[in-house]
Amino acid sequence: MKLRIALIAHDTKKDDMLALAAEYKAFLSTCTLTATGTTGGRLTKELGLEVDRKHSGPFGGDLQIGSLLVEGEIDCLIFLRDPMTPQSHEPDINALVRACEVHNTPCATNVASAHLVLTQLEQRAAQMSNGGRESA
Repeated sequence: MKLRIALIAHDTKKDDMLALAAEYKAFLSTCTLTATGTTGGRLTKELGLEVDRKHSGPFGGDLQIGSLLVEGEIDCLIFLRDPMTPQSHEPDINALVRACEVHNTPCATNVASAHLVLTQLEQRAAQMSNGGRESA
């Protein structure tokens, strides 16, 4: 079964998301990806990743992804947030992060934690494709 990863980035973090996704492109291309509108568009256009795009965050995209998460259709959320810029849809953002906590879903909210989560998921996927054996 493919890992289902949601990718969201605030405007000032979109370049960071693209750099992160480029670094993990080979792994991410094996996953089912969902993203908010602009982030998903850039991931597709600039990196060639196949992404199920939802609305932009301020237009309900965070809520759409939250709904998928609650239904068990998202395994991990990478949400590069900008803590220094007020967001008009802050209640939606808080609800999405809370849903991750309630449903025990990994949620990385900065580049450092995203690296940790993606590296771990990538290693686990490699072990699974190797029949659970340690690679030499």
